[in-house]
Amino acid sequence: MADRRLHRRARRHADRFRALALPGEPAPHGVKVTRMPWLEFGWTIAPVLVLGAIAAPSLQLLAYESDIPDAQLTIKASGHQWFWRYSYPDNGGFAYDSIMLPPASVPAGEPRLLAVDNRMVVPVGAVVRIQVTSSDVVHSFFMPALGLQIYAMPGRLNETWTRVEKPGVYYGQCNQICGLNHSFMPIAIEAMAQPDFDAWVRDAATRYPVVSAATKSAQVAK
Repeated sequence: MADRRLHRRARRHADRFRALALPGEPAPHGVKVTRMPWLEFGWTIAPVLVLGAIAAPSLQLLAYESDIPDAQLTIKASGHQWFWRYSYPDNGGFAYDSIMLPPASVPAGEPRLLAVDNRMVVPVGAVVRIQVTSSDVVHSFFMPALGLQIYAMPGRLNETWTRVEKPGVYYGQCNQICGLNHSFMPIAIEAMAQPDFDAWVRDAATRYPVVSAATKSAQVAK
């Protein structure tokens, strides 16, 4: 008796689902199917409008970032495993390495794992073109305080620019995983007044070697 009741109940459910599946059959009691095309159109077109509103200023910003104004100074930053090498082609072509200081050697007041032995030095208020490349693997020149991030790629010279308005020391890092000591490849940029920068250039030209054309060709060949 119980088996018959279960069988009849199963048949009723089957008939109800079959009525929903077959076109032209009356829908079961209490079931109402409605369509709202305007709502479907709305939730399709609304994301398109939002994305369009975001894309317009984003494309304008990308074009602005790629437009480098007339620079008063050019500095070339070359990434190596695991340090940076800075050269000043507009000031005679001298170059030097910038290596992270061991934690025990960090002076008081400087951040651990971000302090370096030789900082990149720029004049305050000047437009500085920064050319970035790499001698081995892909690195990234990342300076969040100045809004800079650009990849250093072997065999390619990427360009960006900055203008520092206040004297001080700004810290960044390579944020592209580039090998075993990736986390020990900081960037330090020191901005100083123009007279102080000129004095630093005169001193640096005597302390650091000049990168010759032959050396540059050898670096490019690598």
